[in-house]
Amino acid sequence: MSKAATIEKQKPSSSMKMLRAMVVIGIISALLIVSAFELTLPRVQRLKAEALEKAIFKVLPGTVRTQVFGINANGELIEIKNDDTPESTYYAGYNENEKLVGYAVDAAGQGYADIIRILYGYDPNEQILIGFQVLESKETPGLGDKIEKEQRFLDNFKALDVSLTKDSQLKNKVITVKQGEKQNAWEIDGITGATISSRAIGNIIGTSTTEVVPILFNNHMKMNHTEPSRKQIENNE
Repeated sequence: MSKAATIEKQKPSSSMKMLRAMVVIGIISALLIVSAFELTLPRVQRLKAEALEKAIFKVLPGTVRTQVFGINANGELIEIKNDDTPESTYYAGYNENEKLVGYAVDAAGQGYADIIRILYGYDPNEQILIGFQVLESKETPGLGDKIEKEQRFLDNFKALDVSLTKDSQLKNKVITVKQGEKQNAWEIDGITGATISSRAIGNIIGTSTTEVVPILFNNHMKMNHTEPSRKQIENNE
């Protein structure tokens, strides 16, 4: 048999061995990735839960205990148990006297770079937002991320008006205005240099509060069997 024929016979065998080796390496790599994911998932979930809990206490100042609620088909707040998976969750915060501080609401929307996820605190007694924190963001460092760090911007959410009309509709939709042009209690004073990011926060909160605040307020009134306070009535007029 010629040397050329021997080489031709060896080529398919060598290619097959290489292919098998690549398949085996690929399978092992995939298994390692999956294993690493499965091993780290509980830790990642635990860290996310801890970060969320800290954020709830931050946006609801004075909270010492929380309770998770969902909303049923009738628009009523229901307590969530460990095995429940509702579409939306709301976190009620209570102070040391077991009085409601407010509700923490998770909301998200498009920012400049990607989706921005936030948490804000709502006080149904005063009908205002009392806290705000960014949970997830990929906004530009040094510019867009000012929505997380600039105290002047964060101060917008210490008493942001989200009062309702008599027919339980948001009286004025929350919006972001240019820095220095805020004139009304429901406006967010924006950030120069981070216009899109700060405007995105206004859009996220404006959309969320329009839908969520009426539900939380009405349920709060029913659960506590109370009538609107004089301040609430004045706000609604």
